[in-house]
Amino acid sequence: MIQVPRGTADILPGEIELWQYIEDKARDICRRYNYLEIRTPIFEHTELFHRGVGETTDIVEKEMYTFEDRGGRSLTLRPEGTASTVRSYVENKMFGLPQQPTKLYYIGPMFRYERPQAGRMRQFTQFGVEAIGSNSPAIDAETIALAMRFYEELGLKNLHVELNSLGDAESRKAHREALINHFKPHIHEFCSDCQSRLERNPLRILDCKRDADKELMKNAPVILNYLNDESSAYFDKVKKHLDDLGIAYVVNANLVRGLDYYTHTAFEIMERGIGAVSTICGGGRYNGLVKEMGGSDVPGIGFAMSIERVLLALKTQGIELPIERALDCFIIGMGEEAEEKAFLLLDVLRREGLSADKDFLDRKMKAQLKAADRLRAKTVVIIGEDELARGVAVLKNMETGDQQEVAFEQVASAVQSVIEKDK
Repeated sequence: MIQVPRGTADILPGEIELWQYIEDKARDICRRYNYLEIRTPIFEHTELFHRGVGETTDIVEKEMYTFEDRGGRSLTLRPEGTASTVRSYVENKMFGLPQQPTKLYYIGPMFRYERPQAGRMRQFTQFGVEAIGSNSPAIDAETIALAMRFYEELGLKNLHVELNSLGDAESRKAHREALINHFKPHIHEFCSDCQSRLERNPLRILDCKRDADKELMKNAPVILNYLNDESSAYFDKVKKHLDDLGIAYVVNANLVRGLDYYTHTAFEIMERGIGAVSTICGGGRYNGLVKEMGGSDVPGIGFAMSIERVLLALKTQGIELPIERALDCFIIGMGEEAEEKAFLLLDVLRREGLSADKDFLDRKMKAQLKAADRLRAKTVVIIGEDELARGVAVLKNMETGDQQEVAFEQVASAVQSVIEKDK
């Protein structure tokens, strides 16, 4: 028997409704914040992620699904959404749109070769937003607020924002030199990844999980001590906007994020109840990424979260989403001619916007009523030979047990009336 690949999962009926609810909530909150949906290809040229995500990141070095197509081109299943969105922004000249900044969101599958665990799969679904074209600290705060409001409206609690500034290019250069001087005398004590990153990108050393407990890691130079006046002022404005919005945060000077494109604001949203995987959202500002992708020097900021971790947090906190799984109407036809009429009525109900179904296994009346119960049908319409001769159907309210006869042409409105009364 062929089974689902490791690190992937089938999302079945009964569970998919939770995904749909969360995705609908994401789309609704993006509508309110005036973010528009974008859909990019699932695979891109590999160079996009080397340039956009960073050569020295774990994603590029260890986790990408890369292959050659029949034309010898190197392609990669997208491991994250920002690089693709920025590529599309540049390629489609969205900087020329009249409404700026360009505010986009995406929901779709991403792929990383990681060790599968709860809330972390090799194929996972990301919801993310990108605001491209503004240098305002207010839009940094808006981005964080959008994520927090999304979680709050799902009912999640015990969340907090961890915040840091990675500064501008000048600040990062000074911090980079301090990191090299700090780690270089003892770099031989670190893992091979850290050793290879010392000169290429020493900031990535701070993101290492294997050497996280080393003393040199704990007392490494922090970026906040190397911010120039402009970067410090920017960070102060972001914090003030968050204060004004009533969004609590803690400054974490060790927060660097796992991607190379971040500048200035970096943040994570943490949940205290899901164990080792406690980060449920991460993002930040990337002022040099658009230029790196061949565009003009346009700033941007965004975040991404996995739907799997949202579901895990909801489960951990015991939150049940208000999912409506009931069927509006189940139609039963007894006898060949009645079955034909039931089939036609089924189409009428569906055209009127009602969810409806019938038996397709030629079961007895009792078995069909049980099927209606399993489907949690709000109403049942029954047509027998007698009803067929008189041009009526029996409409049963499954909650109260009340029954009434209804002319065929009035079945849809009668079913709708029963549903409205029971709300």
